[in-house]
Amino acid sequence: MRLGRPGRRLAVVIALAVAVGLAAPSAAFVAAPYERDGMPTLAPLLERATDAVVNISVITPAPAQQNPLMQDPFFRRFFNLPETMPEARPRISAGSGVIVDADRGYVLTNHHVIRNATRVAVTLKDRRRFDASLVGSDPATDIAVLRIDARNLTALPIGDSDRVEVGDFVLAIGNPFGLGQTVTSGIVSALGRGGLRIEGYEDFIQTDASINPGNSGGALIDLRGRMIGVNTAIVAPAGGNVGIGFAVPSNMARVVMEQIVEYGEVRRGRLGVSIQDVTPDIADALNLDRVRGALVADVQRGSSAARAGIRSGDVIIALNGERIDGASDLRNKVGLIPVGRQVDLTLIRQGRTLTVQAEVSAT
Repeated sequence: MRLGRPGRRLAVVIALAVAVGLAAPSAAFVAAPYERDGMPTLAPLLERATDAVVNISVITPAPAQQNPLMQDPFFRRFFNLPETMPEARPRISAGSGVIVDADRGYVLTNHHVIRNATRVAVTLKDRRRFDASLVGSDPATDIAVLRIDARNLTALPIGDSDRVEVGDFVLAIGNPFGLGQTVTSGIVSALGRGGLRIEGYEDFIQTDASINPGNSGGALIDLRGRMIGVNTAIVAPAGGNVGIGFAVPSNMARVVMEQIVEYGEVRRGRLGVSIQDVTPDIADALNLDRVRGALVADVQRGSSAARAGIRSGDVIIALNGERIDGASDLRNKVGLIPVGRQVDLTLIRQGRTLTVQAEVSAT
């Protein structure tokens, strides 16, 4: 393979590092598609991407925790306490967000970042600060949409998270511990993570890029500067980063945002079936060649699934041509389809593969 001039210089840099016994550069560093002064760097990419990532400050009411005895006037007089107790101070917390529409001033963040907020302020990279209004939020996916009235904004392009693969290089941008904008690098460690009991609809991208408290709502981007996820959660037994972070896939965030912008909420759909994962025993009993799909355990009478002819014992293996791996996978996909939309369901029934059409109905 013939290397161009930038490729030759990068190969020489790596070869020299190995020859003189230097520590090997990080994976993200080696894979950088940019160069400055003959050295690989991610700086040109980040100069554009970081303009779209914001810091979010949130004020929430103080928790109303007070000893019942303090309400007794005789108790207060006996201990010479004032007749009225001072009000507790409101809490101030910090998070992150991503500008996704520069013209309309829409900022994407996590629901848990702005939950119960009485005031939300957004600070841009250029230090401009704006009060934000809440367009709407969805606790089930932990996505919220804010709006700021500002000009000369930079939006981050949204990538296709369905094309992300394990091993892809990624960068996490956010506001960890309220320190200010910070960038960390890593790879995609796993896809389709669920069962974490963080949100109702879980289909996380897992990454080892350092994500810490305060990064929530920030951007997980690829090396082309496209947002492929919204940083959401970490597994942190010791309270800090251990290289296991999670992001809501950009495709899920996009669908939720579109519904919030249009309706102010997410109008979640359903088919009217009870489903479960296909286990090895179920696959053997039904003579399935693969252990995947969602087994229909029950069909509600009068539901859209019943009208489509779906029966108990059917195994749904695809929705609109997209593979279904399990019950949670089908639930996630159906829950994000607008009410009234027709979907094609591919299923296996008694060894035969067939496709039926069903309408997603309101919950």
